[in-house]
Amino acid sequence: MNIALFALGGTISVSGRAKGERLTGAEITAAVPGLDELGVSLDVQDVHAVPSGSLTFTQVLDVVDAASRAVAAGAAGVVVTQGTDTLEETAFLVDLVWPHEAPFVLTGAMRQPGMAGADGPANVLAAARVAASPAARGLGALVAFNDEVHAARRVRKSHSMSTATFTSPNAGPAGHVIEGEVRILAAPQRRATVLSAAGFTGFDRARLDAARVALHCVTLDDDGAQLDGLAERYRGLVVAGFGVGHVPAPLAPVLGALAEHIPVVLTSRTGSGPVLRHTYSAPGSEADLQRRGLINGGLLDPYKARVLLRLLLAEGAGREETAAAFAEHGYR
Repeated sequence: MNIALFALGGTISVSGRAKGERLTGAEITAAVPGLDELGVSLDVQDVHAVPSGSLTFTQVLDVVDAASRAVAAGAAGVVVTQGTDTLEETAFLVDLVWPHEAPFVLTGAMRQPGMAGADGPANVLAAARVAASPAARGLGALVAFNDEVHAARRVRKSHSMSTATFTSPNAGPAGHVIEGEVRILAAPQRRATVLSAAGFTGFDRARLDAARVALHCVTLDDDGAQLDGLAERYRGLVVAGFGVGHVPAPLAPVLGALAEHIPVVLTSRTGSGPVLRHTYSAPGSEADLQRRGLINGGLLDPYKARVLLRLLLAEGAGREETAAAFAEHGYR
């Protein structure tokens, strides 16, 4: 069995040698005890050796393209090592476009290789196990970290330093690696990819670069002044509202006016739980904002909502297609 492993940058690759020097994928895998005992061969490739905070949509999609070619050539699964800062976003981006049954598993590390208790080797070993496991087939993109398996749609980075930083607040882990075996206990329901759902055939990179989406986090006494002229600079907006999807009353008409020109998606800034649809009706409530044209983001957090909206805009989706996509990926 062959597994394709693509090494990006991030903490897992910090060498501790010369400043800026990074470990190669071969060096990362060579430091993993037991990896050579899994009965799989690793095809290791080094790509985009940058911190995850500097990754772009295009670079991530380039990795997806390379991984897709590897699967077409016979790879049973894919592992990607990268930094953790944007891992929850890159995992969801991959999940939205990955059409294969083969698992696509992302992992990384919170502690550098030279630190006591470095977690990178254990995470790579777990990711390789998941990528090779029949139990993980058909589940799309997954995150393997701290011997837990998380669905890309639900996973969040919840702590700036903890090795148990990745959690899935709304559902819990999809599974665990127990005594070397992958146990999927709560398999995520697979959604259609953005490409197949909307009938798209591929991403035009120039259109993707042009599909800029802003993210506005609502705060106490927020009057929306920061949003002046936004529709002239961005193609879409994600709003991280209070609680179940509320904003200050004076902000509601500002968002409604924007929704007349660009898609505006309503999410919650809380980190878990849904945006409601019809429980509250006061000015600035979720029902009021939807009447003004905002699209309900459901259970998607603001960061994932931004990823989905940008892909949809890059492919020319209209408002009805966009709302349907958020209903599919956010609630169902």
